[in-house]
Amino acid sequence: MNFRKRVNLDERPTAPPTEETAPAQGGGGRVGSFVREMVETILLTAIIFVMFYSVVQASQVDGQSMEPSLHDGERIWLNKAVYFRYDINWLTELFGNKNLTPLPVNLFHAPQRGDIIVFNPPVPSDKPYIKRVIGLPGERVQVRQNDGVYINGVKLNEPYIKEIPEYPTTPEVTVPTDHVYVMGDNRNNSSDSHIWGFVPDESIIGKAEAGFWPLDDFGIVPHYEYLQVGNGP
Repeated sequence: MNFRKRVNLDERPTAPPTEETAPAQGGGGRVGSFVREMVETILLTAIIFVMFYSVVQASQVDGQSMEPSLHDGERIWLNKAVYFRYDINWLTELFGNKNLTPLPVNLFHAPQRGDIIVFNPPVPSDKPYIKRVIGLPGERVQVRQNDGVYINGVKLNEPYIKEIPEYPTTPEVTVPTDHVYVMGDNRNNSSDSHIWGFVPDESIIGKAEAGFWPLDDFGIVPHYEYLQVGNGP
C-alpha cells in the first residue's frame, strides 16, 4: 500500500516577510551626489558674494581730515545702494521718445546733511576722499574765519568738529542741483569744498556705515542729524 502522506500545497510553510530596501548605489553614485552638492554650494556662495559686494564695499580712511570722528587707517564699510539713482525717463523711451533730458531720481534718498560719504574728488587724486555732507542743493554756504559754517545765513551747530576754521572767510556760494558741499571734521587740516568746490552726486561711491578695524573703532560711523539748520539737534 502507498502510505505516502498527501501534502496540501496551500499549507506549505512560507518564508518570513522581509523589509523592502532601496537598491545599493555604487561608488559612482555617491561621488556624483557629492560633486553636485559641492557645485551647488560654490554657486550659492558666489551669488551671495556678488550680491553683498554690489551694495557693500570696504574702504580705509587715509589721513586726519575726519578726526575726531574717524581716524587715519581706520577700516569702514560703505553702503553703495543708499544713494542709488535711476532715470525715470526710461518709461517714455519705450514709446519711441529718445530725445529726453535725463531725469535721475534716488531709489531711497539723496545725500543728507551730516552724512559721511566716500567719493571721487573733482581734483586729481589716486584715491577717493571721505568727508561730511554740509551743504545741499539750492543752499547758500559760507565758511567764516574763527567762527563756523553758515547755511542760508544761519550758523550751523557742529559739535563733531575738532576746532573752528582758522582760514580766511570764503565767499558765499550756492550749491548746484545734484551736488553737495562737503567738509572734513578736522576743518584746519582738510582739502574739501571750501577749496575746490562741489561734489556731483554721480561721483559719490557710498555712505560710510560702520567701522570694523581696528577693533577699538568697531561700531556705527557717527553721522549727525539736524532738526533744522542753525539750531542743532
